[in-house]
Amino acid sequence: MKLIVGLGNYGPEYEKNRHNYGFMVIDEIAKEHNFPDFKLSKEHQALISMENDVILAKPQTYMNLSGKAVKSIASYYKMEPKDILIIHDDSETDLGKIKLVEGKSAAGHNGVRSIIDELKTNEFKRLKMGIESEDPSFKNKELGDSVLRDFSKEEEPIVEETIKKAVEMIWKE
Repeated sequence: MKLIVGLGNYGPEYEKNRHNYGFMVIDEIAKEHNFPDFKLSKEHQALISMENDVILAKPQTYMNLSGKAVKSIASYYKMEPKDILIIHDDSETDLGKIKLVEGKSAAGHNGVRSIIDELKTNEFKRLKMGIESEDPSFKNKELGDSVLRDFSKEEEPIVEETIKKAVEMIWKE
């Protein structure tokens, strides 16, 4: 069994912003691979869709507490860290770039830090989705303000193409 978790913040005000890149990829996986509709699991504090031996999850805990949902799902289904893939935004990588890493530190990402703290390990895979923008206003803001900004109209085609590439990478894994 595999657990694929997209990180983001729940609520319509966050739907299209950079910090929700993980949710966007999870939604595209569900659509392209005909997963059933997501259902809220109060027990796991996540929206979950399951097909065969793959669980898609979108924690509903806000980003900084994502580890609680991941730990709950992984414990319930008796999963090892090697069976988990976390998809999240990466402010240090250019928009349009994707990095697959394993066994790395949180590198300042609070959602990933929460998962590492809850699982007591960093030995899980992560797909880092670059959000760094060429827009000078992006670089001049505090990190928290930057990651909570929506993608611009000019960036949307890059985001859509990158999401498609991410889905292909994940499905080959």
